[in-house]
Amino acid sequence: MPCICCAAQHPNGPPGPVSSLEVKVNRVLVPVVVRNRQGQTVEDLKKEDFTVLDNDKPRAISGFVVEQRRTETGLHAGGGAEAASVPNREAQPTALPDSIVVFLFDDLHLNAEDMAHLRQAAEPVLADAVSGSKMAAVVSLSGAVNSGLTRDLAKLHAALQSVQPHPIYRADATTCGNIDYYQADLIENKHDADALQDAVKRFALCNPAVQLSGGDLNLAQAQAQSSARRALALGNQDMRITYANLAEFVRRMEKLPGQRTLILVSPGFLDVETEALTAEAQILDAAAQFNVTISALDARGLYTSELTASERGPGAGGQNLEYHRSEMRLEENPMSELANGTGGTFFHNRNDLNTGFKLLSEAPEVVYLLELPLDNVEADNGYHRLKVKVDRDGLEVQARHGYRVPRAEKKNK
Repeated sequence: MPCICCAAQHPNGPPGPVSSLEVKVNRVLVPVVVRNRQGQTVEDLKKEDFTVLDNDKPRAISGFVVEQRRTETGLHAGGGAEAASVPNREAQPTALPDSIVVFLFDDLHLNAEDMAHLRQAAEPVLADAVSGSKMAAVVSLSGAVNSGLTRDLAKLHAALQSVQPHPIYRADATTCGNIDYYQADLIENKHDADALQDAVKRFALCNPAVQLSGGDLNLAQAQAQSSARRALALGNQDMRITYANLAEFVRRMEKLPGQRTLILVSPGFLDVETEALTAEAQILDAAAQFNVTISALDARGLYTSELTASERGPGAGGQNLEYHRSEMRLEENPMSELANGTGGTFFHNRNDLNTGFKLLSEAPEVVYLLELPLDNVEADNGYHRLKVKVDRDGLEVQARHGYRVPRAEKKNK
């Protein structure tokens, strides 16, 4: 994957290779954005104003940082946690940007129709993204497109036009008895009998010679389970690549100067397996450490959950439609969590995508970074639900919804 910072003018040249992503497991970082009823960021809160519930039980806050993400003010730390060092802008060469926006298009999941709408909506926003001392990049999740950080509007436009769908790990929805990742997870990981029965029925629908009795029933069940295993393996690979590439882009923003915003443009993807939730938590921790705001735009706009013509194959319909609807709803979860967990914004269920791009290009002015110790938390890979409260009425609190503590890997003797 090309380096997104290769075009940045750094006084010592572009940052060199960075070691693999490493997140400390003895603490959890929880970025919090607090707004009033008018949508304005609240800037005068203190550590004692916050309460954190971990699985409904109060948790101590061991560190507290107030991140002033206005480009002219840098970072101001409260007591308890080490704040990342931010260079004094006045002491830097004028070539250094105050604000960096990386437009990350999820070409692993976008389709051609999505891209046509997105190009039209994003084009007018690119000029503002490189106005003044700002810099921007247009990249794709697969790594196929990368403009590099630039102030050259023509380069950004060319990169935007170059983004094309790359559904490398997406199954053909029109295949006979097709099972998607969501249903495959129900069958293989959650042992859902109804999901398996639905897959068996759809296999029989597109194979009229198969009767759902006797030996034919055994054949249909074996075929459905085989299809589920293939779909699960394909979906798992897609999930691994998606999260690994997301983590890489966040990691490569660590050394960049100024305010850092990553805008994920995607129709969504699934986090139904434990491995995905762990990877998601690692990205949230890394974004908090590297001072990166992730915002997300749902490329589907105001979408319908009905099957499209391209998704209808033999055996489609019936209960399968309910699985399809559930999958589409769940595909929003990772984008929502990445945005909420880093102080960003999730723009969804709206068709005015141009407004979405404009809104997401602006990072919150103030982010409160809470540090939770994990010294007495068992490393069992269990999910811990978080709820952050502020002791003041009429405020909206935005924070990550939870975290996982991975099990310690057993060392070979």
